[in-house]
Amino acid sequence: MSTTAATTTVLYCSDPLNERRADAHFAAEARQLRAAEGTVVLLDHDALLAGDTERAVARVPGGAGAVWYRGWMIPVDRYAELDAALRRRGGALAVTPDAYRRAHELPGWYETFAGLTPVSGWLPTAPGVVPDPEVLAALAAGLPPGAAIVKDYVKSRKHEWDEACYVPDLADAAALHRVVARFVALQGGFLAGGVVLRAFEHFVAQRAAAAEVRVWWRDGAPRLVTAHPDSPVAEVPAPDLEPVRAAVEALGCPFVTTDLALRADGVWRVVEVGDGQVSDLHREADQAAFIGLLTADQAPLRTPSPSGTTPA
Repeated sequence: MSTTAATTTVLYCSDPLNERRADAHFAAEARQLRAAEGTVVLLDHDALLAGDTERAVARVPGGAGAVWYRGWMIPVDRYAELDAALRRRGGALAVTPDAYRRAHELPGWYETFAGLTPVSGWLPTAPGVVPDPEVLAALAAGLPPGAAIVKDYVKSRKHEWDEACYVPDLADAAALHRVVARFVALQGGFLAGGVVLRAFEHFVAQRAAAAEVRVWWRDGAPRLVTAHPDSPVAEVPAPDLEPVRAAVEALGCPFVTTDLALRADGVWRVVEVGDGQVSDLHREADQAAFIGLLTADQAPLRTPSPSGTTPA
């Protein structure tokens, strides 16, 4: 795939109400790509999740070559099916299914980031299946004593903090089982991979700045720093990226995000790793700078200025 703006092709989710246009959440980004002389093609995300890959890629022209995906999260098995469907049409995803899995699911990236991220353990679990209390207690025994966070391989339910996310004491087997059971119930059929326990660490926010910083990496280099999309403010502090850079390079995935937070002892920690194709942008992020990640071989690291804009 050529990496010039004129030939960069990005596959966006289509609007469920109008298959000829990009989903409203990604519409501004798609317009920015067209302004950069890139090519927008559309995917029926609902059809893909339903297993109808041919219908999902019906609007993708034949011979599209390598394409980036930008849209809602895709389970790893469906992502592989999407890549196969594109290959039958003379295309392929720029991020291979193996690379997508490594960046998207915690078991794929955890060992590479060990020492930079909270201690974690996991159990493969089918949607709707709650591990037995004894099994959860054995998993918890591999973590430091104290509090922990419950999530699956991809997402937590931090907005249901007390009931489905936070375990005050891993030694309380009944409370651990109760929180995990509620998490599994709320995730329903969207539970990804299994249940994960992550040691709880105390993070602090700098004044008038985002508590979590999202760093966008292309080919092992940091290209853009933004606030986490959940942040009410766009300003970001300057994290120490050197320890993270080595881990991202070792992971070997072409388009990665790392969410960083400042621990109470002043150490920057990796809270989450993700595939950049399915990572959301903060509403005040520089869309042109982001598109530059996909349309250029080399791009300088860009961080928001105090006003929330990105300097040239």
